[in-house]
Amino acid sequence: MADPAKEGRKLSRSFGGLALLGIVLVVAGLVGLVYTGVATLTSMILFGWLLLIGGLVGLLHAVQSRGTSYFWLGVVVAALNIAAGVVVIRHPHGTAEALTMFAALLFLTGGVFRLVGSVVVRGPQFGWTLLQGAFGLLLGLLVLFDWPHSSLYVLGCFFSLALLFDGLGLIAIGVGGRRIVSMVSDQMAPGEEPDQAAGEGQKRSDN
Repeated sequence: MADPAKEGRKLSRSFGGLALLGIVLVVAGLVGLVYTGVATLTSMILFGWLLLIGGLVGLLHAVQSRGTSYFWLGVVVAALNIAAGVVVIRHPHGTAEALTMFAALLFLTGGVFRLVGSVVVRGPQFGWTLLQGAFGLLLGLLVLFDWPHSSLYVLGCFFSLALLFDGLGLIAIGVGGRRIVSMVSDQMAPGEEPDQAAGEGQKRSDN
């Protein structure tokens, strides 16, 4: 039977590792917010390598499934991923400009739909939906009016914010998990003392 104290220490170390990873992500997010240009370039290169590696893995799966109806579809999708990965890696700045334009259009269309939907429906969340739509529309216009210069910082800012919030979430999980494990261990320890005392008393009576 596993030792509860040992398992508790192991679980506590695991939560500590999560908290440490969260601290690393928070630091990376803060650095990215300071150097948004570097963060944008880094995110584009990582995106390109993910496409390239995903395409190679997909091509390997397609070759392994040759003779099935999936083969040619898998080859085409893998070839597109590989080609897109190569283009992104070789031209990260152009890719950032295209993705920034796409993000601005998404913000614009999403903001317009939220504004129109909130005015037409007028549901219980009318004010919140209206505020979201106005914010999305304003953000899309700001990014679009400053394009292509906005491509130097928009994607890097979003990437850094994602790292920052993910890191904060991991820190909260790690710290909360260690606290819960510590509370459970403290509650189990007093409960084990009477059993140990009873065992010692039984030994003395046997002697």
